[in-house]
Amino acid sequence: MPRQFPIGLTPPDWLIRNLQPQQAPFNWSAMTRAAIAMSLPLAVGLALGRPEYGALASMGALSGVISDTADAYRLRLLHIAIPQLLGSVGIILGYLAYGRGWVAVAVVTGVALVSGMISSIGAVASVSGLVLLMNCVIGAGLPLPGPWWLGPLLMTGGGLLVLLLALLAWPLRGGVPERAAVARTYRTVAGLLAAVGTDRPEKYDNARRAVTQSLNQSYDLILGRRTRHHGRSPELTRLLAQLNAITHVVEVAPAAHLAGHRLPREIPQAVDALARAVATGGTGAAEPALPFPTTETGRAIDHAVRHAASVVTSPDVDPHGIVDRLGSPATLGIRAAHAARNVVMSANSWRYGLRLALCIGLAQVLVSIAPVQRSYWVALTITFVLKPDFGSVFSRALMRALGTVAGLGIAAAVLSEVPRGWWDVPVMLLLAPLIPGLTPRGYGFQTAAITPVILLLSDILSHQGTALLLPRLVDSLIGCAVALVAGYLLWPESWHSRVGDRLADAVADTARYLETAFGTTVGTGATGADAEAEGAATSRMRRRLYRDLSVIRTEFQRALTEPPPTGRRAAAWWPLVVAVERIVDATTAARVRVRHGAPPPTSSEISQLTMQLRELAAGLRQSDTLTALRTDLTGPSDSVLEPLRQEVAAARAVTSPH
Repeated sequence: MPRQFPIGLTPPDWLIRNLQPQQAPFNWSAMTRAAIAMSLPLAVGLALGRPEYGALASMGALSGVISDTADAYRLRLLHIAIPQLLGSVGIILGYLAYGRGWVAVAVVTGVALVSGMISSIGAVASVSGLVLLMNCVIGAGLPLPGPWWLGPLLMTGGGLLVLLLALLAWPLRGGVPERAAVARTYRTVAGLLAAVGTDRPEKYDNARRAVTQSLNQSYDLILGRRTRHHGRSPELTRLLAQLNAITHVVEVAPAAHLAGHRLPREIPQAVDALARAVATGGTGAAEPALPFPTTETGRAIDHAVRHAASVVTSPDVDPHGIVDRLGSPATLGIRAAHAARNVVMSANSWRYGLRLALCIGLAQVLVSIAPVQRSYWVALTITFVLKPDFGSVFSRALMRALGTVAGLGIAAAVLSEVPRGWWDVPVMLLLAPLIPGLTPRGYGFQTAAITPVILLLSDILSHQGTALLLPRLVDSLIGCAVALVAGYLLWPESWHSRVGDRLADAVADTARYLETAFGTTVGTGATGADAEAEGAATSRMRRRLYRDLSVIRTEFQRALTEPPPTGRRAAAWWPLVVAVERIVDATTAARVRVRHGAPPPTSSEISQLTMQLRELAAGLRQSDTLTALRTDLTGPSDSVLEPLRQEVAAARAVTSPH
């Protein structure tokens, strides 16, 4: 009989969530690039008799490997080149401040403020801020060989080697990642249709979330390039038209699911066949063989799938006939100016910048007055841990400590058994791919992969061997402690500012979506271009709602990894996030049914539901705890809004404490 934990020894839920690895496929291309980019500089340095130069170039390649997360070649250029540019600035500032006492403290602290503030702009800026501060800390804490320009040149060169390897196939495979992303979206939609009507609600919900994530990624790729190439690139025009077409299928899926019946297998199979056509760029395929529809929902699905098929298989697409269903991004100059203004004016930007600067400043002061052997490791730990946009600071500190212990075990075996010299090259060839391979599994796994690589490079520079292990552990624990106390506990964020207000905004936006979905096209008789424009506006609103809910879901998942009271409160509010997603689904389903022949709802029904949603949003803003709300929603039982009334009543019931 297996032993069971006593009740008092059962691991808490938040700890179990932290330790569970995330599921993700291995990116073999990125792993291969990491192996080559980090071992090749070592081999060149050894061949030239300057292994320390090779180690510095490999350190630069490490920052490039961390940034190498994009699929599209243009995005790879941005994700790797911009961090390397700021990283070179950071290493120069750190080199100039090295050994200058309190001047070094002031310089690194100032760079930390800038790093934290620019991290609020977006994903690329966040990684760029991290590399800027990381390189500044290394330059200020590590004696670099040669003249002032050599260290920055070697580290930047290592990062650019990763970029070169990432762009090698661009001339031959330009546009392939974008086409693959759109094809992946079609496959996820096929999976969504296969889950329609299943008796396992979580299967449909998971499929819908996968579709939302895939649509977000595909639109980001296509619209990002469209700002420069739209109208001149037939390939981008075609891909955008294909994305717009599949959104019609996504819109009718909730109506089919609410009907409670499984779809004929020919329907998801037809969409899966379209995915293959998109991936290969094929046109002229046969019209899909679909069963004859007999209901409003069936007609909606049949029309949407056939429309998608006509767009995918058409050899020509008119760029002027495309209605943008998400909204075109502004030009690069406008976005840059908007981002700069937000950095300076945003309270969140200053808040994070000051948090990071305080922690880095405390770390620099601490290592200046206390005998710490490898002082820069404390600040490096804080640089990686204090990234709230990457995850919960508490969770990252915990996983940093655990990952460091695991990584030290690997490093101990390498440093004690592998002789220094040419054997370092095959060891790096084996260790480097673990970084992109384990990073998607979670921060603890990434730390376990990075730690032995860093220690191997540090040993090449310092020749200290296993004497590096204990200082690394101590410094990492000190850095985690500083980040937890000065960057987490001393900056308590209210539940409102972190989650509550965001969720309330989503509920209020849902009320506006309901009004837009039935307050314009229904009852006005709009036709032709006007109907298409109104439909596109409603689709954009729905897509943005799902995108916002995806961000809220991510923040909730981060909160669930924290100990009480935050984790307990997130668990209590979690069902409300699911309920709001279902309200959006039910609204979309009702709109689809009306467009295909169902009687439209009355204005009083719409007013009643929007009022209830706005009351719910107001209640979320006014309280940090769940409070009772009335759920007396009545209306015609045969109305298209009856499923929506049930979902709104369920959402309001969730807010009542049990």
